[in-house]
Amino acid sequence: MSWNGFGKAVGGIVLAAAVLVGAGATDVAATPLTPFRYEAQAQRHCPHDQVVWLDFRKGVYYGKGQKRYGQGFDGSFVCRSEARDSFYRRSLLGLR
Repeated sequence: MSWNGFGKAVGGIVLAAAVLVGAGATDVAATPLTPFRYEAQAQRHCPHDQVVWLDFRKGVYYGKGQKRYGQGFDGSFVCRSEARDSFYRRSLLGLR
């Protein structure tokens, strides 16, 4: 392969990568997640939604009646709708 052909091949690869990166950037939209240290702060932020305890390390959230609600160092209080929109799942631990 000559240097001229090599340059065209590399240019085509770079162009294809740029198109893929540019197309992917518009498809992904992050949902804002507003964590709070205290439950009352979260309730003021979302008065018409339930406040949950979000465990960042496990990727789950706990409701008010669950044993691990408000427990741990790797978590925060958030609105349930924000947790769901950010793809956190509900913990089944302690539900009956």
